[in-house]
Amino acid sequence: MSERNRAAVGFQAGLEDDAQWLNDLRRRRNPGPRSVHHRAVDPSLDSATVAVHGGTYEDPVTGAVGTPVFQTSTFLLDDLSYSAFERGATRDVPIYTRYGNPSQWSVQEKIAALEGAESAVVTSSGMSAIASTIYALTNSGSHIITAYDVYGGMYNLMREDMPSAGREVTFVDATDLAAIEAAIRPETQLLFFESLTNPLLKAPQLRAIAKIAKRHNALLVVDNTFLSPVNLRPLDLGADIVVHSATKYLNGHSDVTAGVVTGSRKFVDRIWAQALRFGGTMEPLACYLLERGLKTLALRMRTHNENADALARFLDGHAKVVAVHHPSLDHYPYCHLRDDVRGGFGGMVSFEVAGGDAAALKFCDALEIPYVATSLGGVESLVSLPFNTSHCSLTIAQRTSIGIRPGLVRFSAGVESADDLIADIDRALEAI
Repeated sequence: MSERNRAAVGFQAGLEDDAQWLNDLRRRRNPGPRSVHHRAVDPSLDSATVAVHGGTYEDPVTGAVGTPVFQTSTFLLDDLSYSAFERGATRDVPIYTRYGNPSQWSVQEKIAALEGAESAVVTSSGMSAIASTIYALTNSGSHIITAYDVYGGMYNLMREDMPSAGREVTFVDATDLAAIEAAIRPETQLLFFESLTNPLLKAPQLRAIAKIAKRHNALLVVDNTFLSPVNLRPLDLGADIVVHSATKYLNGHSDVTAGVVTGSRKFVDRIWAQALRFGGTMEPLACYLLERGLKTLALRMRTHNENADALARFLDGHAKVVAVHHPSLDHYPYCHLRDDVRGGFGGMVSFEVAGGDAAALKFCDALEIPYVATSLGGVESLVSLPFNTSHCSLTIAQRTSIGIRPGLVRFSAGVESADDLIADIDRALEAI
């Protein structure tokens, strides 16, 4: 490709003037990476608008409305490429798809705008995003604070891998501010919590936790998978980094495995470099599918929110339901969440059926509409039991200690008719 054509598709703009990386302390990181043909939108616009238009690659050759799939592993080298190597700006020039690809930039720009962030990096899975973040923002001899009931993959990373990597980890109750404060040490570098926990939907006080972190010069990372940026933007509450399993709500169609990290360009650049070393690159076709799914995120979340609210109201007080865990209910104990959310509480509902785990198994067998499967956040409703899936590695005593009692059902409300879902659940409960 000639220099003229390379410039025409927008990959030269800004590099020569703004990327004086090595010896110039006046250097400022730009948002992105993006080319001049990646549509940058105002993140203060409504999330529905941002979801549709943010990051779209407006192709100057064909005028394609949708972002093309840049299905290539490598790009032609030229003076711009060599300059990027020299100046440490390889994230901003397409050289090799593991480093960056316009398909990745499109979806990263869209998610960054949705979260109100300067930058984002997509990875091949949510755990790839989490692991890259943890390793990039801590070092040997450091200390990490996280919750007992974080996602199982994250828990295993903290328990099994961090000690051998020279990081000490303290597990706390994410809703106990005093316990979090007491766990802080001089070497504490990172606090990692979820905006809503799995499966009991506990809501940590992120504003207060962010203040604790800043007071002790530590970073706060928030996993926002369960709420999505349509419902909550943790960066607005003081978080430094937000991660997602983009497999879930962001994609929304149960056909992509992906992760994403968002935050300031300074931190995301470090995480991008770590992801390069781990090899967790997201390939272009998956980026295309994720960007397409994101365009309907706001519409889908509206229905997920409404359906979960309706299911929680129906289940609360049902004769065969012992307890319901959902933020919309009056007895939900974490009332601060109502002041923090922007749109709703997501599509997750957890409830305990009378009769314990055996009854819960009968309930699942009797359902006709939802799929009995792991994961969440897709357009189809999914149901699973923590005791034999996400938390099966824990003893009964360990599950009880974090509030997972026999008969607990985790329900991911899809976008089907709420009336149909309620009727199906009612029939299944009667079959117990």
